[in-house]
This record gives sequence, C-alpha cells and structure tokens, in this order.
Amino acid sequence: MDLGLGGRGYLLTGASRGLGFATARALVDDGARVLLSARSADAVDAAAASLGGAPAATGLAADLSDARAAEDLVGAAVDRLGRVDGALVSVGGPTPGGVLDVPEEAWRAGVDSVLLGPLRLVKALVPHLHDGAAIGLVLSTSVRQPIGQLAISNGLRPGLAMTAKALADELGPRGIRVFGLLPGTIATDRVAEVEAASGDAAAMRARTEAGIPLRRVGRPEEFGRVAAFALSPAASYLTGTMVTVDGGITRAL
Repeated sequence: MDLGLGGRGYLLTGASRGLGFATARALVDDGARVLLSARSADAVDAAAASLGGAPAATGLAADLSDARAAEDLVGAAVDRLGRVDGALVSVGGPTPGGVLDVPEEAWRAGVDSVLLGPLRLVKALVPHLHDGAAIGLVLSTSVRQPIGQLAISNGLRPGLAMTAKALADELGPRGIRVFGLLPGTIATDRVAEVEAASGDAAAMRARTEAGIPLRRVGRPEEFGRVAAFALSPAASYLTGTMVTVDGGITRAL
C-alpha cells in the first residue's frame, strides 16, 4: 500500500529510541524525511545516522519541559525539512507512584512535561501546517483505564487526549488532522528497565503477557507502522480519535 509519504517532512519528539524511533524508521522507509528530537544530543545524532543521516534524517536535542524548546524545534523543522507535514509528539513517562504517594512537585513536573510541553509544540507548529497535515500524540492506555502506580499518567493523559479531540475540532476546517495513539506494553528499553527493577524480569514479563489477549508484548515496529499510517495521507479521514495499539489488553471501548 502506498502511504503517499514520499517527499513529506515530519517532526518527531522523544524519537531517539523506542516508539518514536520506530515511527521514524517506518516514515523514512516509505520516503519521508524526519527531524528527530530527544534530550540527549548524542542519542538523537546516533538515531539520525542509523536512519541514513541527512537529508532523510537529522537530529536536534530538546526537552519539551523547557518553555523555549517548542519554538526552537519548529524553527529547525521548517529550516531542515523545507515543509512540515506533521508531527509525532511523545514525552517520557512521569514519576511513578500511587495517588497518595507522589509528591506535589512531581505532579507539577508532570504537568510541564506531559501536558504543557506537547501543547507548546502544537501551538508553535500549527502556523506552519497546511491542508493534509497531521499531528499525532503518543499517550497511553491510561487514557481509558488506570494503570497501577502511575497516578500522574492516569491523571494527565486523559486530559491531553480530550485536548487532542478539541484540537481536531478547531483544526479540522483547515484540513489538519489530530489524533492520539495509545500504546500498551511494547518491548522498549523503558519496559526492560521496569522489568529489571522488579527483581525478576522474566517473571514480570510472564505476568504481563498472561494478561494480553495476544499473549505477548508488542514490538516497537508494530507501533511504528500504525503511527506512520495514521500520519500519512492514506489516513486522510482519521481525526479526533484515539488509536489503541496494545494487543487487546484494554478492556474499555
């Protein structure tokens, strides 16, 4: 299937590894050009090089919790890509813990990174978008059902999902699509770190897979292909929705 990505340009945050990088790989493999960002300059440079380097892929270090990062990223995207056809916005997970255990400062930091960071980027990006552009927000299955010991994610991700739906209403008349992606347990470095911290990674993985209808965790490239499709012209009537990529573990509609 031709996704129509040839010559198009995309900005991806949190993309030096994991889900963002897998999406960048799918986009580049189908002919798009990408600007990758993450907090580590070395990591984004290495990621861009592994995708073939310029002009297909370049990197820029940025932290979306920094109020200045959005304008810098968008300026670089316009300069390097020539045209910006959309973005995949992903940020790291907030501090884990229960509702009664997480300190207030962690909630404030979560608001800055999970909520305000993506919103600043979208506001800076929208003036440069045109009919046919798309914005995807990488959220979590916590949008639809709470995840144990992830109180901040449970509190903030649903709000960002509803904001995405509101943006779809506001930007739809301009032909700009907005959607959310809800990954379940995907075999990323972060998941491996959580499993290792449990003291018995194999046992934790077995418990996780037992609760997934497909009986396995997802692979990053499985998420990346879905995200690339949703960003592409082939998904031109998809907007204002949350796309779950979780092997069936989410029980809510």
